[in-house]
Amino acid sequence: MTAAEAFVARHAALFEHSPWVVERAAERLPFTDVHAGLMAAVHAASPEDQLALIRAHPELAGKAAIDRTLTAASTAEQASAGLDRLTPAEFDRFQALNTAYRDRFDFPFIICVRLTDKAGILAAMEQRLRVRTH
Repeated sequence: MTAAEAFVARHAALFEHSPWVVERAAERLPFTDVHAGLMAAVHAASPEDQLALIRAHPELAGKAAIDRTLTAASTAEQASAGLDRLTPAEFDRFQALNTAYRDRFDFPFIICVRLTDKAGILAAMEQRLRVRTH
């Protein structure tokens, strides 16, 4: 196995539904800082590829969580914020906000879930939707 193949095998899951990031970073080996190498691949990508990366992100408490097609890492991350234990009203609110966010911005709401909880996520979604865009 080449160094690039080993790198891809080790880091393939880091960019959910966007394996091209790790594959392109592997083309830039060697580097000492994995995060910097991965980010360099993202920054070197076309605007279309960068937008596809954002659009590939799963919605919070969305369809992938419901039908259990999230990766193990995303499942654990969403569970850490309590998104696996929503009341029916909270679930309905997440669905409505997910739809409104995607309709307005054409990509899913993204936040560092492990640094907040469901109340903080809902507040951030509502706040971002209130911001005027030009």
